Amino acid sequence: MLAYWLPNTPHTLPINATHRVGIGAFVMNDKREVLVVQEKNDVLKGLGIWKFPTRVVEPGEDINIGVVREVKEETGVDAKFVEVVSFRQSHKAYFEKLDLFFVCILRPLSVDITKQESEIEDAQWMPVEEFAAQPFVQKYELVKYILEVGLAKVDKEYAGFSPISIKSAFSEKQSLFNMNRRDLEKASGSISTQKDS
Repeated sequence: MLAYWLPNTPHTLPINATHRVGIGAFVMNDKREVLVVQEKNDVLKGLGIWKFPTRVVEPGEDINIGVVREVKEETGVDAKFVEVVSFRQSHKAYFEKLDLFFVCILRPLSVDITKQESEIEDAQWMPVEEFAAQPFVQKYELVKYILEVGLAKVDKEYAGFSPISIKSAFSEKQSLFNMNRRDLEKASGSISTQKDS
């Protein structure tokens, strides 16, 4: 937002958006290949670096919808949202905003790639070992952790957060509450078993 306050007093304009919500997609096929892209207009432009599809959700868009949309837009791959597996909170990023970045696991429903011409230089399915061997992945902790948590979900039953539609106590509007449903069901089962004994 660009504003210029004319009076010689402190401005009373309401502040603009304080948060930015980004999403990253970990999509792995049955051949243990991950869906990766090279950016056309980003700071990584022309560096030959392969990365996971990432973007910012649209205003009013849920994370689970936005990440599926972005994967489809950037790569042409249809995918199903599975879980949010982790998130990063970063203060004073992108125009001094709080940056929330959610890492999501998606299951591919198609394999053919059609890259988005305006934003994506290239897109492909890459063997996970080849992706992990990139100096970029080795250097940046965020990318290493995304890879680690993605593989933990695929290989070791790591449980992330699934959205559940709930109604607010203050309005009739539906919202999404994200939680680790698997472990809650385990805990609820053990609680009810304890009560029964």
